Amino acid sequence: MDVVISQVFTGASFGAALLLISLGLALTFGQMGVINMAHGEFVMAGAYTAYMTQQVVTNADVSLLIAIPVAFVIAGLLGVLLEVTIIRWMYDRPLDTLLVTFGVSLVLQQAAKDIFGAQAVAVEAPSWLSGQIGILGYRYPYSQAFILVLALGCLAAMAWLMKSTAFGRQMRATVQSRGLAETVGVSTRNVDRLTFFIGSGLAGIAGVAVTRITAVESTMGQEYIIWAFLVVVVGGIGQIKGAVIAAFAFGILRSFLTYFTDGSMAVVLTFLIVVAFLQVRPQGLFVVRTRSLV
Repeated sequence: MDVVISQVFTGASFGAALLLISLGLALTFGQMGVINMAHGEFVMAGAYTAYMTQQVVTNADVSLLIAIPVAFVIAGLLGVLLEVTIIRWMYDRPLDTLLVTFGVSLVLQQAAKDIFGAQAVAVEAPSWLSGQIGILGYRYPYSQAFILVLALGCLAAMAWLMKSTAFGRQMRATVQSRGLAETVGVSTRNVDRLTFFIGSGLAGIAGVAVTRITAVESTMGQEYIIWAFLVVVVGGIGQIKGAVIAAFAFGILRSFLTYFTDGSMAVVLTFLIVVAFLQVRPQGLFVVRTRSLV
């Protein structure tokens, strides 16, 4: 029983990190059909933002909290820059966006390597994340609980944005029918840009979160991007609730498979399970049938 509880909590932490990354993909992929392979580099940008913030604000207890909104803005602006300069010319051409953004991801990786060096760097943990909390006999590290709380907070903010704001209604209208949304006065270009800003910004926040479980390096985004796309596809294109379920399911499944086999075999088995699932239900867990994405 102790093994089950420990693996569930460990998997939930990885699932929470996946959820933070996948929320942004669910928005951009679901609304605009853009396969953004550079999304992982926005995660990397958020992680390096946390590192640089700590160099400026040397108090680790404060710097991590400051890094969260700063990473959101920096990664969001990178996303808008990508959308304005490249993506806007490639809507309805998903394979082209895949190839182009893959090239952009390589450029961003090399830029990060040139600026910060090839050696991985670490972000010092604040004192308030040291320690553990006892849950059902399992000593749950505060650092992992922090990732989970941050992911759930971002999810709640997204749910509020989608359901209770004018922008959320415009976003859902654009997803339903871009042409009809434009006929009633919705500026779909502005919606696309803001959506890319928010989606990329969420990746930046995810980058800050994953500094608690891994070192910061130029290629770190590649470790998560494939998992994040699987979360979006399995959950259902544009379905936030599907992304939530898929992210935590992947995290917990991977945790158990890693415990009983090893890391490489766990990845292989997880991919096989995903392939089998998509053979049975290619549309994912949920399909858009209403105006709501959540």
